[in-house]
Amino acid sequence: MEELTEVITAAELHPLQCNVFVYSSSKGTVRLCDMRASALCDRHAKFFEEPEDPSSRSFFSEIISSISDVKFSHSGRYMMTRDYLSVKVWDLNMESRPVETHQVHEYLRGKLCSLYENDCVFDKFECCWNGPDSAIMTGSYNNFFRMFDRNTRRDVTLEASRESSRPRASLKPRRVCPGGRRKKDEISVDSLDFNKKILHTAWHPADNVIAVAATNNLYIFQDKVN
Repeated sequence: MEELTEVITAAELHPLQCNVFVYSSSKGTVRLCDMRASALCDRHAKFFEEPEDPSSRSFFSEIISSISDVKFSHSGRYMMTRDYLSVKVWDLNMESRPVETHQVHEYLRGKLCSLYENDCVFDKFECCWNGPDSAIMTGSYNNFFRMFDRNTRRDVTLEASRESSRPRASLKPRRVCPGGRRKKDEISVDSLDFNKKILHTAWHPADNVIAVAATNNLYIFQDKVN
């Protein structure tokens, strides 16, 4: 085990082509394999990797680039990968770079040292698509979860809590202040609870219903019904 330099972190079968699957690695790469070529998939058909900017490389670069989850879109045209700080959407026809990059909690970049010391930097967050593949969702800390609209490019931070889980209670957007002067209704990054985290998320394939797991609680939310 000590000699391992790269491990498989997630795998997913294509939703429409049963012979195609992808698997991600701890080095931030994704390999697509076709089982028609060989039963032993030690050679990949496609290799997805985003070039790293040498000027931004640090001690944490390889750790935060490790992919914790990979999911095909329902259409089979795209796939989504989740690393520690972001969610990326890839077109299966373009291996060189993602077509979309959504920052999940970029305000934590300045706290990587403390997150490394308490092992939070190794947390494995999942991600998921909605039914039409027009929005994506993933978890964060402080029982926050993030939703990104791919059409409008808008994003929102919501919180799973006992108060928000009451019948007919509406989820209110939350904002995190990365530093400096904090506005009203904003939460300071220093007051985030890293023991409260949403690692698992799911979106109903047909209805606008989501489920998020926060520690030992499961929250289910649905779009407002008139």
